[in-house]
Amino acid sequence: MAELTQAEVVYLPRTVQVWRALLNWLGFFFQIFLRILRALGHLPLISSSSTSASSPSFKPLPVIELPDHDLPPDSTVQIATVHDSNSDSDHRTQKLTVVLDLDETLVCAYETSSLPVGIRNQATEAGLKWFELECFSSDKECEGRPKVNYVTVFERPGLHEFLKQLGTFADLVLFTAGLEGYARPLVDRIDEENLFCRRLYRPSTTSTRPQLMTFSSNCGIITENIQVGHARISDWLEYREHVKDLTGLAKDMCRIVIVDNNPFSFLLQPVNGIPCIPFTAGQPHDTQLLDVLLPLLKELSEQKDVRPALYEKFHMPEWFQKHGIPSPGRISADG
Repeated sequence: MAELTQAEVVYLPRTVQVWRALLNWLGFFFQIFLRILRALGHLPLISSSSTSASSPSFKPLPVIELPDHDLPPDSTVQIATVHDSNSDSDHRTQKLTVVLDLDETLVCAYETSSLPVGIRNQATEAGLKWFELECFSSDKECEGRPKVNYVTVFERPGLHEFLKQLGTFADLVLFTAGLEGYARPLVDRIDEENLFCRRLYRPSTTSTRPQLMTFSSNCGIITENIQVGHARISDWLEYREHVKDLTGLAKDMCRIVIVDNNPFSFLLQPVNGIPCIPFTAGQPHDTQLLDVLLPLLKELSEQKDVRPALYEKFHMPEWFQKHGIPSPGRISADG
């Protein structure tokens, strides 16, 4: 019995040392594993450097409904209906115009050189469609020729069916803040049937720089020197690059909507916007296009004025005000 007790005293510390060494090794490998996961989860998107740089405070919005916020009474947006004898027949014949963003809305693109093969293989195994693309950069090579970039593009699930069905009841416009050298060949690949009646690139976007900007609203043109309530227009809007002004696409704001993963893109027409969840390669089972956006757009196509329905669903003017960007106080339904 004394011999057994002595053996326990001798070997117990060694056992503890072995277990401690084993736990230390496990902890070491676990830390390496976490670093690998973090690296894979933060791959650079092509669109992140071009369209999102001007919106550092933006957080993704759900497509369903935004939470209610406690706001001062004067923030309420009134949508006045203006009746016209021919308005009913005009709206029955006028198609809905749907303006679609590109990056992180219809597709997501990565620089091929920075995309791990494992991510592409996982997306392929999960059924996500992708293709590689050569596009021209604004940068020049030593010889003065445009620099060629190689990108890997992942299509959002249901993309082609979404565009096909949407084209049966709406006029489609592609409006991206991406450069034409990158976006044009990409859109050629996803729109082989030429469903987009117009394509607009970064030069068609506008800036809300206060000292240079003329603010276009559904009520008309308000310059920065005109007083709006108790605030100048320069106090209304933060400086944003690559804003997509819809007034150049339609005279009547009743029958036009814009779908974009970045709400700051449509801050000039907040009640015409549909904020959608951003798409990345890590979402192979995403169903936003066919299950969320398509039914909503079909419903809107039957409305004489899309703005009351969109305001009730998303309350985008209040969302902008929460971010320090009050929206126009009154929106006329006659555009």
